[in-house]
Amino acid sequence: MSFLRRLFGGGSGGDDGRSADAAAADAAPAIDDAERDRQLVREDAERTSDELIARQLRFADRKWTPPAQGGPRRADDAEGGDDK
Repeated sequence: MSFLRRLFGGGSGGDDGRSADAAAADAAPAIDDAERDRQLVREDAERTSDELIARQLRFADRKWTPPAQGGPRRADDAEGGDDK
């Protein structure tokens, strides 16, 4: 709403008429999110404290993947047809 007020010139852009209680209520979800993030990081650290999982995560970038088989053509390709 404040965007529309500023756009059409109604009221000042800096003071949107909210009280300090409303501003504090807006800050509460941010604090809750920060606490939740800390809790998730803590749980993740506990979960990955197992030696096997820690090794798997440490060497995940070196995993082997089999080479792709076949070429880029597929059976339903129109170009290149059969040699008949």
